[in-house]
Amino acid sequence: MSRIGKKAIAVTKGVTITLNGQDIQVKGPKGQLAWTVVEEIEVKYEGDEITVAPRGDTKRHKSMWGLSRTLIANMVKGVTDGFEQNLELVGVGYRAAMKGTSLELQLGFSHPVEVPAPTGVTFVVPKQTEIKIQGIDKQVVGELAAKIRKIRPPEPYKAKGVRYAGEKVRRKEGKKK
Repeated sequence: MSRIGKKAIAVTKGVTITLNGQDIQVKGPKGQLAWTVVEEIEVKYEGDEITVAPRGDTKRHKSMWGLSRTLIANMVKGVTDGFEQNLELVGVGYRAAMKGTSLELQLGFSHPVEVPAPTGVTFVVPKQTEIKIQGIDKQVVGELAAKIRKIRPPEPYKAKGVRYAGEKVRRKEGKKK
């Protein structure tokens, strides 16, 4: 039994849910998201709650149960509050700036790196060394943050690079004489 799958999803005011067979569409103040639920899972929308239940008892049914519930809950949270991922730039000369809707990064390469914003995602640069990625789709926001971090991941000797806010970088000791 899935502990997460058993929980009902509370739908807040201002959010409309449209169920059409296995297709679910969530509209809210920040936008709208749509997803097709797998055939192994049954979704019911009654009152102001969404319940998810498996149609069978196989391992796949059980594994998709909790996943489907979490994805639908993230859709509801995304259209009401949205998601945000914070990144920090650590290093001499490392800085970020907005260039239109895209993000321009100076990360010690011979040229600046430009990252275009996908649809539904916005960049905010409060300081030159901080980046905030905001959007309604949790997967897109997290993936974009991981791609930006991958451009210059923190290295273990001086801890220079792009890191998540609050991330601890394990430092290595340098050469000994």
